[in-house]
Amino acid sequence: MALTKIGVIGAGMMGSEIALVMALAGKHVRLTDRDQASLDKAMANLGGVLDKGIQRGFYKPEDKTRALGGIETTLDLGLYRDREAVIEAVFEDEKIKGETYRKLDAIVGPDCLLMSNTSSIPITVLSSYWPAARRGRFLGTHYFSPVSRMALVEVIPGLDTNEAAVTDAFALCTEAGKTPVRIKDVVGFAVNRLIHIFWIEAIRLVEEGVATPEDIDTACRLGMGLPVGPFRLMDGVTNNLTLDVQEILHKAYGDRFLPRPLMKQMVKAGYNGRKYGRGWYKYDKG
Repeated sequence: MALTKIGVIGAGMMGSEIALVMALAGKHVRLTDRDQASLDKAMANLGGVLDKGIQRGFYKPEDKTRALGGIETTLDLGLYRDREAVIEAVFEDEKIKGETYRKLDAIVGPDCLLMSNTSSIPITVLSSYWPAARRGRFLGTHYFSPVSRMALVEVIPGLDTNEAAVTDAFALCTEAGKTPVRIKDVVGFAVNRLIHIFWIEAIRLVEEGVATPEDIDTACRLGMGLPVGPFRLMDGVTNNLTLDVQEILHKAYGDRFLPRPLMKQMVKAGYNGRKYGRGWYKYDKG
């Protein structure tokens, strides 16, 4: 039976666009965050995503009405009591996620499919914050930014995840127009381990004066066929999150993931990317 009542916790860039693709798939979505201002900003941003998509031919005008009408925002996590599946997309911090699970455990039904959009924390580690009876229905579903455009979802079962939960997660991702791939539960999963090695080497090239961020982005687009270069992509993901993930990977795997000094300087200076007005590039915040 298809899951139709979806909850998303966290209305940042990732969580809000996960809510969007679920609503576009005809799901009834409840989206929550810590304050109303965050929810209002998320819905305004989704309107902009849809408008751009309509201009570029990705969506039809009626898709905007249907999608935004399918997302209900709320500050009351208690309204998640009827959700058949919940996707957690809060800040990439184990303890913050664990506290979210503790609250949710007292609310959702015993058969609710529970998913984390974590990009780096092992699912078995996160599952320890759930009671043993819940762990069979908990797994990772790592979407990629921007979720409205990127087709891949890494589906990561934990040690106690049952196969029925994996099947349900695959079906939900497919219904949302995504292509799920099953990945072993290791720190950073698969794609992040590949892309952060790439990003670290790109930053090293800038540090060594081999090329500018602009020229490296151009070279990667034209020479490697990438839709966007590494520095533009880091600015979209945000440099502070990039650094956080690299520190997690460095702790797990050693010096091959050692964050570059220039990245640390950028983050300390607040040059965290597009939404901050300054990253590897300068942006108009207005």
